[in-house]
This record gives sequence, C-alpha cells and structure tokens, in this order.
Amino acid sequence: MTVCGRIRLRVLACIALALGVAPLAPFGGAKAAESHALAMHGAPALPRDFTQMPYANPDAPKGGRLVWGILGTFDSLNPLIVRGIAVQQIRGFVVESLMTRGNDEAFTLYGLLAKSVETDDARSYVTFRLDPKARFADGKPVTAEDVLFSWELLRDKGRPNHRQYYSKVAKAEAPDPLTVRFDFGGANDRELPLILGLMPVLPRHAVDPATFEETTMTGTVGSGPYRVTAVRPGASVTLTRNPDYWGRDLPANRGLWNFDEIRLDFYRESNGQFEAFKRDLYDFRVEYEPLRWHDGYDFPAARNGEVIRDTIKTGMPQPSEFLVFNTRRPVFSDVHVRQALTLLFDFEWINRNYFFGLYARAAGFFAGSELSAYGRPADERERELLKPFTLRIRPDILDGSYRLPVTDGSGRDRTTLRSALKLLSEAGYELDGTVLRQRATKIAFTFEILVTTRDQERIALAYQRDLKRAGIEASVRAVDPVQFDQRRLGYEFDMLQNRWDQSLSPGNEQSFYFGSQAADIPGTRNYMGAKEPAIDALIAVLLEARERAAFVSAVRALDRALMSGFYAIPVFNMQEQWIARWNRIEQPTATALTGYLPETWWQKPETK
Repeated sequence: MTVCGRIRLRVLACIALALGVAPLAPFGGAKAAESHALAMHGAPALPRDFTQMPYANPDAPKGGRLVWGILGTFDSLNPLIVRGIAVQQIRGFVVESLMTRGNDEAFTLYGLLAKSVETDDARSYVTFRLDPKARFADGKPVTAEDVLFSWELLRDKGRPNHRQYYSKVAKAEAPDPLTVRFDFGGANDRELPLILGLMPVLPRHAVDPATFEETTMTGTVGSGPYRVTAVRPGASVTLTRNPDYWGRDLPANRGLWNFDEIRLDFYRESNGQFEAFKRDLYDFRVEYEPLRWHDGYDFPAARNGEVIRDTIKTGMPQPSEFLVFNTRRPVFSDVHVRQALTLLFDFEWINRNYFFGLYARAAGFFAGSELSAYGRPADERERELLKPFTLRIRPDILDGSYRLPVTDGSGRDRTTLRSALKLLSEAGYELDGTVLRQRATKIAFTFEILVTTRDQERIALAYQRDLKRAGIEASVRAVDPVQFDQRRLGYEFDMLQNRWDQSLSPGNEQSFYFGSQAADIPGTRNYMGAKEPAIDALIAVLLEARERAAFVSAVRALDRALMSGFYAIPVFNMQEQWIARWNRIEQPTATALTGYLPETWWQKPETK
C-alpha cells in the first residue's frame, strides 16, 4: 500500500471514531427505489410531482433574441477536450446531461434525459432510466448505448476532470435500450452517482472518436434546446432554439430556454466590450470591475432607465480572486516565502484607491459560507480529521485566530514589511543594499506576474511596488486572453490571478483544483501545483461523508489545509453579483440560490 493510501485509511478511521460509526463497506446497504431526483445530502426539496423550478416563470413568453457579450475568443465548439479555446455555452444549451441541477439547492439533480435514477444506501452503483421521448436534434432517439459511448469517450479522450471522474467506474452496462447502470467497486465516493448524472451525452452515430480530440468549428449534434446555426470564427456563434426540442414540456424546463435565438458575441478587450454594451450591441453584462460599476454607468441609457442594474446576493461561497504561486517554480517552493509575500500584499491600499471599498477579503476558498474555516475554531470532527497532519496545519489556523494582515493603507506599512523580511531571512534570503538575494547563491529574488485585464494589471503593478520595498523585483507581463489561457493551462507562469468558483457542495472537482494527481496534468485547475497528502486525504473524506454536518467539517478541514500551505494570496472576494441589462430583457421575480440564470430570462413581447 502506498503512503497516501495508508494516510487515507487512517483519516477514514479517524472520522469513523469521531462519528461513532463503522467504516463503510464498498458494497451493500439497502436498495433504494427509483426516484425523480438525487441529492448529495438529505432529500430533494421538490416532490416527484413538481411542476416547475421555483426560480422560473412558467408563463414566460417565447421568442426574441438574446445577444450575449463575452470577453475573449474561441477556436473550437467542443468544450469537452483540452485542445483549443472552446465556447462553454455549448454545454447545457446544445449538449444535455442525464440530469439537471436544481439551482435552489446545494447539490440536487432532477431528471432530464433520464426520467429516473436509482442507487443504494452505500452508493456503490447508480442506474439511470432514460426518457423514451428523449431525442437528439437530428431526430434519433437517445439510448443507453449513447450514454455508454459518451462515458467511454470522455473517460479516454475528454478533459482531465472527466478522465479522472469517469475512470472510477468499475463496470458499466446497458440491461436494456433505455437503462444504463454504473458500478463503482470500492471507490467510496458518494458523489459519483451525481457526477455521472451530469455527464454530457453525445450521439454515438454522429461523433467520430478518432477525431474527437481535435478542435472543430462544426456544431455538435446534441439533445438540448438549441442548435448551432451560424459561426463566425473567433467572433460569434448563433444558437437557434429547436422547435422540436423533446424536453420543452418537462417540469425542470418549464419557463426556461425562452429566446428563439441566442447570439454569443466575443470581444478581445474589456474596454471595447463595455463600449459595445453602451452602444446597445449586446443585451447584458456581468460586471467585475468596481470602478466601472461605481461610476462607469453614467450614460444616457442608464440614466433614463433603458439600462437596468441588478445587485444580487447569492447563497453561494463568495467568488474570490487570488494571486496564485506556481510552486513548481523553485522560487515559490518554500512555504515561508509564500507567507512572506502574502504579508507584502497591501489590500487596504488597493481596495481604497481602486475599488471604492466595495470588496472584502478572507483567507481560504469558501468565503462567506458555512464551509469556510476562516475565523472559525475547528470542531471535534475537524480535529480528528487533521490529527495525522498536525505538523502541516498552523495552530492559529486550527483554532481560528489566524487573520490576514491588515495594513495602515498607506502603501508603506512598516510592520508587515519587517515581518515579511524576517520570514524571508528564515527562508535563506537577505537584503544586499536594495536587492533581496538568496544567501547561499547571491541570486536576486525575481519573478513574473502574468495578467490579461486592466484590473489585473493595476493590482499587479500595485503589488510590484510593495514587493520592491522588500528588495524583490517582480515584472508584470500583459498578454491577450488566448495566450493567458494557454499559459495558464500549461502552467507556464510564475504568478497569475485566478478565481475558483465554489459551490455549497464541493466534491470531485476539488481533486481537479487541488489534488496531487492533477498537479502534473496540463489542463487541470491545480495551477499552484499543490502536492499535499493532507489535501488528498481530506478530499477523499468529504466525498464519503453521508450527513451534512460531517461533510461541512470535512470541507472546513480541507480549507485549513489549503490556508496552511499559503498557495495563493487572497486579493478580494465579491459579496454580490453585478448585472447590467437593457430593459427589453426581463427576468423572474425569484432569484435562484446560485444567482443570475440567463436561461430563465425572456424578451418583452412588444420588443423586436
């Protein structure tokens, strides 16, 4: 058995003792009846006879067009492979999965292509029964063979997260043309039935496995509500609603997919994108720049009510931006160096001078939610989970007393500078005049910060100034979005700004974000290159948690392990979603737990 395997077993034993239960067997447990839905923890909120999602308007009129302005470009219509920059909206709008999310719940799936789902108490298997009405856009039925084909294709040729998730299936079979069953062996992963429920389903008759990994500008044949009808490479993609869409009357779809046409327009530069919105060239934008949100909407259409601004508070972990250390680089391999550079980041100055004080900041990766460990003492379950890793978890992070440094906001805070230089000295660096050098080699401390937007560049330049006071020479390199994505996916950077969007039910994607196995695979989101047994073991525990309380403790323990590694500098977290839209676009009165959902919007009937 490997070291990681022994650690994992020890952690599982710890949680069993903490909860007073025996470890789970890989198979067994009472068989569950077929259900219309499946929740990660607890029971689905909506009954079998539900008629609509609570955040949708079932009377929303159909018709009209939504123009969606997107920053960036694309060279592929296949979002399921690593190669190329793909149009992400293909998933959901064109390609469907077996089940669909209930966006008012932490993690619950309701029937879509599959009209029912069955699993046992141990979740050692899952069976999906397809809706006999399900059809691809070319009219051919969706069968169990299509599901098995999609699973094999994505397991062998899909994105790294698909390969990682779907390889956990020990056996897959189709007992009949409308039924597919997946057995998980000893995976001990209670999220796997839901992961398979969200698997994209592709038509076996229309996809060539030999060319699947190549970029393409040909629209995929999907079973979803829209079809790709026009493509201008790198500039726009037009999706047209399929009048024969098989699922238009499903309760999960009632009030959704209302526009006859959705055009995705791509912009390479953020200022040009905003100017296009002001000129009424697209219908809505999600605003990320506080300066623009604060004073950029003082134009005639916004003043007279033609442009509406919505501020939405979600129930999700707050999206947080980080400056990420690539620990594959020797300069960032020492945790003391990463901690010192965290001290040197002057959030108070940046928030006051650039962001009008609109942002907050929290350490950890689940800010503003019950899953965050920041500022909370560890409970008994967490302490049991973290016992094998006592030397890897900072005591002040364990007891909840750790706080991010707070400067005087002057841009010249001496206290944090002294503390940072002390840590750097302990890591083997010393000041040589105004240059920080490695004591043994006399090599100057230098690195590059990669940026792609104006806001990222401003933050990086402010941080460059702070670093210079400590004798560190940081260069700032601005590149276009395409090059930024390519370098990020290939880990060809020293430091860059990134955001990991988290849900209230983190699961297998955490291995994709932070797991050791993902660190050496291009295309994952483990940009920091974390390889920490504690992180791997705690991800395994949260996947096996049965009750919400045990799950929350496991996620908080993971948050403490990530914070203790100082893998990224928290830059800010967004406490609200900022949406601007032209008033011809209307939305339901109820907002989903997850926030804005364009698929629930519609166009005013009198507006052409």
